[in-house]
Amino acid sequence: MALDLPCNLGVGGAVQTGFQFAVEQGFDRIVRIDGDGQHPPAEIHKLLQVMDRDELDLVVGSRFGLEQKCISTRFRYVGIRMLAGFLSRICRCSITDPTSGFWLVNRPLMNYFSQYYPTDYPEPEALALLRRQGYRMAEVPVRFRPRLAGQSSIRTWGAFYFAMKVGLALLVDRVRPINRMYAREGKIHSA
Repeated sequence: MALDLPCNLGVGGAVQTGFQFAVEQGFDRIVRIDGDGQHPPAEIHKLLQVMDRDELDLVVGSRFGLEQKCISTRFRYVGIRMLAGFLSRICRCSITDPTSGFWLVNRPLMNYFSQYYPTDYPEPEALALLRRQGYRMAEVPVRFRPRLAGQSSIRTWGAFYFAMKVGLALLVDRVRPINRMYAREGKIHSA
């Protein structure tokens, strides 16, 4: 199935629209794959295995943990690692790939994201929000391919600038109130 949006909503808006559609259609799970060809569908089974085994709400396919090279520049690599360290600290869990768009999401989290999905820095902000709402997540190393289409909007020194802007946004997110209506079974994290 494909959704045809009348205008460019950006990544966050497009992903939120996908979550809304999946909720309306009654899907129990949804796989999110970026449109640049980096995420091989043959790796989806790894995300499914971890979600089923550990009863998680989100499983992120991480480009780290396997012997592969799929970060375009050294600056981008360092920026992602800095952001991963900061996000791991505030989420109190290990996050290695905060910008990965390769996700498996279950229905309760899909329902939350259909209403509240960040638009500015969607992947890292979404990880922070889901942890505050009490949802459980994990990463699993998967094979990534070189980008087949398009190019990243984050280049060279922009990776550091992006990491700093996201860090600031994540700090601001810490003071936003938690929506108890969408909290996972009362398991809210205050910090």
